[in-house]
Amino acid sequence: MKIYTKIGDQGKTTFFGCGLVPKDDPRIEAFGALDELNSVIGVTLCFVDDEQLCKTLTKIQHDLFQVGADLGGTKLEVAMPRVTAGHIEELESAIDGLEEKLKMPKAFILPGGTQASAFLHLCRAITRRAERTLVSVQQVLIINPELIRYLNRLSDFLYVLARQANKEVEVQEQQPIYKYFTEEINEGTNSEKEIHEKENKAKEGLNIFLGDKTIEVNAHGKRVVED
Repeated sequence: MKIYTKIGDQGKTTFFGCGLVPKDDPRIEAFGALDELNSVIGVTLCFVDDEQLCKTLTKIQHDLFQVGADLGGTKLEVAMPRVTAGHIEELESAIDGLEEKLKMPKAFILPGGTQASAFLHLCRAITRRAERTLVSVQQVLIINPELIRYLNRLSDFLYVLARQANKEVEVQEQQPIYKYFTEEINEGTNSEKEIHEKENKAKEGLNIFLGDKTIEVNAHGKRVVED
């Protein structure tokens, strides 16, 4: 059997007994996201030394194939492997165990730290996208509701795994800095303390006068108004 079939040269592909469908069909998008997630987990494993974490990630790879089989069997009469409440409960139990060891942050944290943690954060982000694609599928097809629940919980699990990977080697987490002032505004004319005070006020959504400019800021950004 050859790896190429030329069937997809016209932008269509076969889908589990449903004949040819466009490659941008929501189901194909979902399969693509699951495939990407599984592949990046494979990359992540290259940077993981902990034996138990390797086993955990490998099991997730197998489970993702079950997610795909479940999704693919939506319109088939034959029995397909299904994702069940047990899969979600297993993830929740693992999350609870890790959260007992981790102090939950009160703010967002920057993805990164160790290579393993950075890749686990990337896996988390891709999981979120895979979840969104399944929501799109759910708009047009009746699918197993446990699929979306599983991916939702998986992203949480990958998040705590990423944090745990940093904690194990004592890499400190960083929180994002929301910068509302740039060097171009009266550069060098204000002390660092003054800038800090103005930034703190800016975060509260106030209008700040700085030199010859008024800065109107909110939680989403800034707007500079010339006097």
